[in-house]
Amino acid sequence: MTTRAFNPLSRRQWLKSSGLVAGGAIATQSLSPALLPALEAPAAPAVVNGQTTLDGFLALEREIEAMRRADGPIRLASNENPYGMAPSAKQAINDMWKEHAWYGAAAVPELRKIYAKQMGVPEDYVLVTAGSGDVLSIVALAYAMQGGEVLTPWPTYEGLPRYAEALGARVHKVALDGDLAHDLEAMERRHVQSVDLVFVCNPNNPTGTLTDSAKLRAFVSNASRKSVVLVDEAYHDFVIDPGYTSMIDLVKAGENVIISRTASKIHGLAGLRTGFAIARPDIIARLQPCVTSFPGVFGARAAAASLQDTAYQNMCRDRNSEGRAIMQTAVKALGRRMTSSHTNFVFFDTGMPVEKVQEAMLTKGFLIGRAFPPYTTWARISIGTPDEMKRVAAVLPEIVKPATTGQ
Repeated sequence: MTTRAFNPLSRRQWLKSSGLVAGGAIATQSLSPALLPALEAPAAPAVVNGQTTLDGFLALEREIEAMRRADGPIRLASNENPYGMAPSAKQAINDMWKEHAWYGAAAVPELRKIYAKQMGVPEDYVLVTAGSGDVLSIVALAYAMQGGEVLTPWPTYEGLPRYAEALGARVHKVALDGDLAHDLEAMERRHVQSVDLVFVCNPNNPTGTLTDSAKLRAFVSNASRKSVVLVDEAYHDFVIDPGYTSMIDLVKAGENVIISRTASKIHGLAGLRTGFAIARPDIIARLQPCVTSFPGVFGARAAAASLQDTAYQNMCRDRNSEGRAIMQTAVKALGRRMTSSHTNFVFFDTGMPVEKVQEAMLTKGFLIGRAFPPYTTWARISIGTPDEMKRVAAVLPEIVKPATTGQ
């Protein structure tokens, strides 16, 4: 698969591409190049027309890096956006103090309307939840209780399979293929009429792998004729591969498919618990009685602002691509096996129990992910800022030995 090359952020390029110069109050074409530095010198506001400016992002980057260093070990374990929420989202939360957080506050239905419009579906196709983890729990409650059966790749994001097992469901776990990607042929063989729910995470967590869109679409469409299929697209916003497409078109086509999305990843709202389920209205109606909690109004306002702040999303995506490339280069230099990640983390074989890598990385000031059996020597390291990943790359050879010939 090919990927779009990362272009480092340039203040002048960003101003031009975002329209804050050419499309706004300043037209650069008629200005002498000698005047441009003077025009660019004054600090721009952090947010203009709901979009985070480059100045706002760079100021946030400086602030967040200093804060993360001061807080202790740098968090590279939970696949969080190191930049946190967008300045526009913070602004929306500040504005919330003018409102009252009553039951039935307008923030959630307004978010639902905004999200449905962005997804190109009617509002009754969307359920706003308290994080995408809640989507997975709700779906398990609706389809896997009382002896239900679930089909899932393994390892994958564990929220739904483990919750389903706690409900007494039988979970069929299908091992990943040789590239640590979904083995769709094996899943098809295991998919029998008694299976109530099929779960797919694309890109997959913890491997970061992306399943071929055409093959996955065929699998999901075929599987949906026997069972409901839940496609978890939590890392959708980090994918830059031009061949990737969401499975949301299957929902629009009326198939038995549910899409799960989250505001916890690129939007940096993990602590404000906002997620989304997209499905046919009759499926949403079945999920609604299983809702276990409700999204908060602060998270809803922040998510609504962030969803519309495409500038912030683009800058975070580019920074993530830069940091991921730094990490991948460091692993390649050690000759270690690594998956092709399309997410905000890298998954690679360290050649030793991952607990030892965790301990050693902690002494260097970095908190990394746990083991994911059966890949107990594979480390998952989340992508921080580019400068943080340069520091990780510098200490990695002190901890992970180069692979021997033929390994």
